[in-house]
Amino acid sequence: MKHTRPHTPRSTILLIDDSPEIIGIVNGLLKSKYHLKAANTGEKGLQLAMGSHKPDLILLDIGLPDMNGNEICGRLKANRATCDIPIIFLTGMSHEADEETGFATGAADYITKPIRGTILLARLKLHLSLKIAADIIKEKNTRLSGKVLEQETELEFIQDVTILAMASLAETRDNETGNHLRRTQDYIRILAEHLQHHPRFSLLLTRNNIDLIYKSAPLHDIGKVGIPDSILLKPGKLSADEFTVMKTHALIGRQAIEKAEKQLGRSAPFLNFAKEIAGSHQEKWDGSGYPEMLAGERIPISARLMALADVYDALVSARPYKKPMQHELAARIIAEGRGSHFDPDIVDAFLALQDRFRDINKRFKDNFQADDAT
Repeated sequence: MKHTRPHTPRSTILLIDDSPEIIGIVNGLLKSKYHLKAANTGEKGLQLAMGSHKPDLILLDIGLPDMNGNEICGRLKANRATCDIPIIFLTGMSHEADEETGFATGAADYITKPIRGTILLARLKLHLSLKIAADIIKEKNTRLSGKVLEQETELEFIQDVTILAMASLAETRDNETGNHLRRTQDYIRILAEHLQHHPRFSLLLTRNNIDLIYKSAPLHDIGKVGIPDSILLKPGKLSADEFTVMKTHALIGRQAIEKAEKQLGRSAPFLNFAKEIAGSHQEKWDGSGYPEMLAGERIPISARLMALADVYDALVSARPYKKPMQHELAARIIAEGRGSHFDPDIVDAFLALQDRFRDINKRFKDNFQADDAT
């Protein structure tokens, strides 16, 4: 007897753009994967978005002939029936102020023209994945009506989907790779396990908390989704003004997670660690870091662990624009940061574990990283 796979309906994408050329390009890119609806005016776009068959995601131009895209976005986000539909601006307006306005009106992402097919498809896939995860959580909360009946495996699934989808979203806007996320996770785990019986850390670094910190670690740079492409993807050194903008990613990341909690109507331990890591992993032990210039014990332990893991990985890993540093030199730089950049006891743990750090880096090496990098 022949078995057939169950039919999975295609996601519906609504494109609101007055350019026949852009509509043709997007249709060519999406027609094999998605069902595309198109509107060449803001009014028609609003009618389709608010109709009986709502789209799963909206691609929205800003400069429409009858209505500004920011106004359309604001109206959709203010409407209960459409507020959960992710909106991605697809526009030729590339100034930082334009992006800031777009995100402020509720857009999930901002893609500048000319359209790059791989970027558009990656962003669509990730924002649809995020929406699916949010819908799963909302459906469960509604169905259970406040009763705590979820099984542990289901909760872990929701956590993993949420973390990986959000982390992958940041990854598509950065030059760093998924292997960077995996490596920093493993660095943090071995540091935390080494320190869990230390008097300064034993109360917080329990077995359960170490697992949650490990899960949350990939969200450390989630705030980069709010950094303009012109800065985030710049191959050379950033100017002082550009670096000032780049530094805002820590606060943007923490605020994004806080916003997700508010939308879900609940908090969770793994999100608490995620907020700590995203918001404070650029702080330094001596108070010279950012965004709040926290010092010493005021920096959450989870963020202190990520600070060292992230710096080490940046030093020894190749990027398309730089060669990797030898492990010995990187370890010397970490050691020199003891008591200034990093918590002294975490540096001591690193020095005791440095061979395992080197092994993790080799095991999850990036494709473009040289074999003799460490």
